[in-house]
Amino acid sequence: MRTRTIGTTGLAVGEYSFGTAALGGLYRPCPRDTAIATLEAAWAEGMRYFDTAPWYGFGLAERATGDFLRGRPKGEWVLSTKVGRIMFPVDDNKVPTDYGYVDPLPFDVRYDYSYDGIMRSLELSYTRLGLNRIDILYVHDIGVYTHGAERNAVHFKALMDSGLKALEELKASGTIRAYGLGVNEVPVCLEVMKRAPIDCILLAGRYTLLDRSAVEELLPLCQERKTSLVVGGVFNSGILATGAIPGAHFDYMPANDEVVARVRALEELASLNGVPLAAAAMQFPLRHPAVASVLLGTAKPSSLHRNAELTRITVPQALYMEAEAHTLVAPPLGTEAVRQ
Repeated sequence: MRTRTIGTTGLAVGEYSFGTAALGGLYRPCPRDTAIATLEAAWAEGMRYFDTAPWYGFGLAERATGDFLRGRPKGEWVLSTKVGRIMFPVDDNKVPTDYGYVDPLPFDVRYDYSYDGIMRSLELSYTRLGLNRIDILYVHDIGVYTHGAERNAVHFKALMDSGLKALEELKASGTIRAYGLGVNEVPVCLEVMKRAPIDCILLAGRYTLLDRSAVEELLPLCQERKTSLVVGGVFNSGILATGAIPGAHFDYMPANDEVVARVRALEELASLNGVPLAAAAMQFPLRHPAVASVLLGTAKPSSLHRNAELTRITVPQALYMEAEAHTLVAPPLGTEAVRQ
């Protein structure tokens, strides 16, 4: 698989990589043997960059990912996890059920973006992973999208006052090779980049075939600062994979009429060009030079292989130009720096 470099770090990652949220039982159970089989499928397809987080199944995904990577030559894989949430044990009858994870481990979450919180989160991740190396740390879900304006002001202050210092120390010491944000929104990326030379941003759902929220300000700033994007959520919660079927989801909720109409138009465009809409969606972000990798996530080996096949389909470049008319946040024509 072709690789691209994270920022100025020299750390190379594959153009397609594996995200492990579904291995934590997101919306449906993921038995351990299925999780390991899915990781094996990703490896077989050439993926060597794996992204996980304490949040995914309250530790389940980290455990499976660590068990899978343990014993494999360290020079062959890259691993990222996240900080900002600290998991703590609770009684079985107090395990939260409203976060979307089915059969998670018996923990609840406390948010902490401070120096001590980041160091503690990293320590716990090492323990769950059973590994002694983590390459990239993302600050997970800082921002109004997750916390609301009032609570986020508190968390953002903690990150600025001391959390960034922890990340800078970890990188300077060689404990990690890169750090950045793992978020679902653009504004917090811009705010942090005003204050810190972050290496990378794992951005979910905001630079896709449908949603171009990152184009106007964030992508130019990433190019200027040499900050890499790792793009997740390329299907915008499903609708760019399933098409505009009844019950299709966009941004974690049922798609509204406007989104459905735009996706129908994109489906027709893909059909006219003889390619699946999902293939166009997966390959779209890699057209931009600021994008280092696209995360693909599933909890089924068969789905992983199917998605990998879609990455090998040739998508006509004309499709992407015609798609501009159907995006939710359409950039002015010609303003995207496209990798030919």
